[in-house]
Amino acid sequence: MPELAYLNGKTLPLNEALVPIEDRGYQFGDAVYEFIASYNGKMFCMKEHLDRLQRSMEGLLFPAIDRNFIETAVLELFEKAEITRAGLYIQISRGVAPRDHAWDKDMKTQVIMTIKNVKEIPSKLREQGVDIITVQDERWSNCDIKTVQILPNAMAKQKAKAQGAFDAIFVSKDGIVREGTSSNFFIIKNEELITHPLTKNILPGITRMVVKDLAKDLGIKVEEKFLLKTDIYSADEAFLTGTLTEILGIKAIDGKSIGDSKRGEITQKLYKGLRKKAE
Repeated sequence: MPELAYLNGKTLPLNEALVPIEDRGYQFGDAVYEFIASYNGKMFCMKEHLDRLQRSMEGLLFPAIDRNFIETAVLELFEKAEITRAGLYIQISRGVAPRDHAWDKDMKTQVIMTIKNVKEIPSKLREQGVDIITVQDERWSNCDIKTVQILPNAMAKQKAKAQGAFDAIFVSKDGIVREGTSSNFFIIKNEELITHPLTKNILPGITRMVVKDLAKDLGIKVEEKFLLKTDIYSADEAFLTGTLTEILGIKAIDGKSIGDSKRGEITQKLYKGLRKKAE
């Protein structure tokens, strides 16, 4: 079960994959990405991830890449690696050229992928829930485009880690709760599931979409509305969602206990539903 890389049509060992120093993804953050996970040897929500990848490319005015080409490359890399529980990372940059803020229309995009074993979140954290903090949102205004320009996310995650927390969620200057550093954010209040509406301020998460569908199947009312920071402390339950995060209960936010300070009943039902759907 080797960990492999894909570089513009060539598959090679991960530690041998190199890209040119003048790649625009490296010099300008001029690249988009996706991360797809597998369960029991089956890629989960691959179509939805590739749909979002295409929207991100369009959002940055990238030239079109044949969808079948990308899908075939993903599947071939997955099959070669033979990793049952895999995490496959895709990054597409505008290309390689002498450093200039503007770009030529005839640039050739670079397609890079890596595949590794998924590092699972410890079961203890899933059972007990995690602590998170809030941070002011200082990201750019197009968070719905999944670019590699995620330094504010990395800084916020590191701040959370330094405070002994699992993650941070972004809050706007006017107090609206957005999302986590690499996840969407939900609360449950009076048996109703609430999350931020799909705007340019958050990423349209694939797991977010799955969770909404699962909730409806379970007869749980789902509402998209803006939540203030003061609203979330009184939630009955709260959780993060993401490809690797899956559904992760929150026991405290900024040191304030949520519900009974452990993963709640509805969170558990949704998590079980997600695993059943994926496996």
